[in-house]
Parts: sequence; structure tokens; C-alpha cells
Amino acid sequence: MPVQIALAERDYGRACKLIRKHSGLRQVDMAGLAGTSQGFLSMLESGNRRLTSIERVTRFLDGLGVPAELRTATGRQPSQLATPTLLTPPTTAAGTAEGTLNPTDLRALAAQAAAQSLQFAERVGPSNITGDDIEDLAYELARIATDYVHAPLQPLFSDLLAARNRVFSLLDGRQDPGQTRDLFLLAGTSCLLLAHASQNLGDERSAMAQIRTAWTCAQKADHSGLRAWAKGTAALIAEWSPRRQAALTYTQQALGYAPAGESRIRIAAIEARAAARIGDRERALAALTNLQRARDQQSGPGGLGQFGGLLTFPLAKQEYYIGGTYALLAEHAQAEEHATAAIALYEGGAKEDRSYGDEALARLDITTARLAVGEVEGAGEQLQQILQMPPNLRIQQIDSAMKGVGDLLKQPRLAGSRMARELADATRDYQAIDPTTKA
Repeated sequence: MPVQIALAERDYGRACKLIRKHSGLRQVDMAGLAGTSQGFLSMLESGNRRLTSIERVTRFLDGLGVPAELRTATGRQPSQLATPTLLTPPTTAAGTAEGTLNPTDLRALAAQAAAQSLQFAERVGPSNITGDDIEDLAYELARIATDYVHAPLQPLFSDLLAARNRVFSLLDGRQDPGQTRDLFLLAGTSCLLLAHASQNLGDERSAMAQIRTAWTCAQKADHSGLRAWAKGTAALIAEWSPRRQAALTYTQQALGYAPAGESRIRIAAIEARAAARIGDRERALAALTNLQRARDQQSGPGGLGQFGGLLTFPLAKQEYYIGGTYALLAEHAQAEEHATAAIALYEGGAKEDRSYGDEALARLDITTARLAVGEVEGAGEQLQQILQMPPNLRIQQIDSAMKGVGDLLKQPRLAGSRMARELADATRDYQAIDPTTKA
């Protein structure tokens, strides 16, 4: 049987392909059964990755339900996996347990004690994970963080839940302290991404629950970069909620942990926009000054940039935040300048770095700027691109901003404009992503 041959040759990738072919399972379903990610399983099946650890092979085959008689190639029979018992105490020549030892038996006693110690080390020493597990999970979270900025939310949400659940499951086991810290970093990062996703669906309460868990994981991992990003994301969530004042408290907390570089730039950008949103002009402008200072500082280690995508704060996003701050301060010429710069940077960059959410919100800032000076036609050009966005990309923040533009289009000074009336009708009918959509 081909599956047996593949197992005998320890070609677990080929075995997976054959099992999936006969069972009709999708790769993502097989990954869930095997306790790994779809990304790792894909690399395993293509031959780019291999399973080398006996413990990991055993867990993999357990997940697939491979019977014991087909596992001879793993080099370990099921009976060999049982926890060894400690050796019995040494006995005297008469066969009784040694109490008062004869000096001539000390060498034998030393050998037996060494064997007992080694058996104990075998029982408590092995970790439930390997470096491959951590690398695999980090790769999966980096893929999700990168895809998040340009791909629809629904399929990513399922992948993100699977990755988070995998990390949580591993943390229930035993591993070395360094591995535990790595897992807590990955767990916190997954919760951080789930917080962003929950906010994009308009569920502030769930978003803040994910932030609390991310913060707990950051404490366990003792990772200042994760602490700073969690508090910064809490500020971002609060900024778009009725509790806008709380955003400024969160940015101050985040600043105490943020390493130099993108983390500090991000915090300053969030603070600037949050202050502008509540009408604190002085603080908003001071935060923009701090943003520029953070740009001039050399980046330090300890951030989350290794995951990429949503967990970075590139120049395009910085320009978008600056433009949004000026738009809230009603400085429309500067708002349009920076929003236009953000869009140009996104359009000229890599496709996978292009954030549809940021671009749409930047276009809404330009729309607001043009309506402020009565350029209805110019505003309509920007608005049409947002109206044409697929429904599954319309995150809640875009919906909220569209309502604001709709109010501007209803101002008495635009009452005589037919285009303004048509655009107002279009914004009224605009609908954000449906959070009840099945993932």
C-alpha cells in the first residue's frame, strides 16, 4: 500500500498527500488533525520541511490516527513511549534492600544512582515542542499579519484562531523556560491580531478582551515590544469608541515600554489623532512633533517587526495618520497633502504591503478636505473608489468615516448641488462588512 511505503520510508509529506487524496480532506483540515498549521503542512508535502524529532513524529501520527502496526519506521514502538519506572534500590548479597551499605558496593551504588538520575531526566526533561514548532507558528503568524493588510478578513480569522489555539494547546504542556517565553510571545501576538480583527468587525468589547489576554502573555514573555503594541492597540480601539479620552491614557502607558523605532512612531501617531479627535489641538500638534523626533531616532531591538504586515508601521501608514490628524483639526490643505502622500506610497509599494483600510480612510480625508472648499466633483472622484470596494473589505472604521462624510454632504451650502445629493444618497446606503458572515 503506498501509504505504508511512505511511512516506512519516513516520507511523512507523501503519506499526508496520499491520505488526503483517499479521504477527500482539505489541507487545512489535515493540518488541524495533525496539530500543525496549514503553512507547515504545505511545506512538508512539498518536501521543503521534514519531521525529524521522534516526539514530533509521534504527535503527528497520533493526530492522523495512524495505527501502531504502521509505525515501525518511526524508530519507536508505542510500548517504548511509556514513562520508565525508576530502578529498584540495590540489594545485598542476601537479596534484601540495602540499608547499611558495604563499602565494596559503592561503585555499583553509584552506577545505579546514575541510571536512576538519567531515567528521571528522561521523564521530566523532554519538551513537548521543538524549535521547528516555534518556527512553524511564527511563520504562520507572520503570514497572517502580512496578509491581513490586503486580504479579506473572513478566511484569515479562521487561520488566526487555529494558530492561537495551537499555541494555547502547547502552553498546556511542558517545555523549557525559554521555549515557554517564546510561546507566550506567539500567544500574545495572535491575541493582538484578533483584537485588530474584532475592532474591524465593530466589536469593541471582544477587541479589548483580546488585548487583556495579549497583555497577560506579554508579561509572561517579559516582552516590552508586545507590551507597547498591546497598549497602543488599546488606545487605537478606544480612539474609535465613545471612550476616546481613554486613548490618551493608553498611549502614555505604551510609551513606557516602547523600544525606539516604529513602536514609538506608532504611539505618537495614535496619540496625535486621538487628541485631535477630542479637540485637544495643542496635544495633537505636540504628538506630531514627537512623531518626527521618533523618526529621527535609530531603531532598537525588541519590537514586533519580525512578524511584518499589520505589526509594522511603515512610512505610508505614518503619512495616513498625520493626514488624519490634520483632517480632524480642520487643517484641510495639510490633511490632503499627507493623505495623498500615503496613497502614493501604498500604490508605489509592494502589493502585499498595500493596506486597503488605510487607503480608503486616506481617500475619505481627501474627500473631507475637498468638500471643505466646495470641490464636490473632486470629492466625488475619491468617494467613488470607496463606494466600489467589495463588501468583504469594508471594515467598521470605513463605515464610521463614511457616515461623517455623508453628514458633510447634507450641509445647507451644498443643497444646490445635484452631485452632492447623489453622493449623500450613496453614503447612506453604504454598508460595512457583515459580522454575521460565516467564516
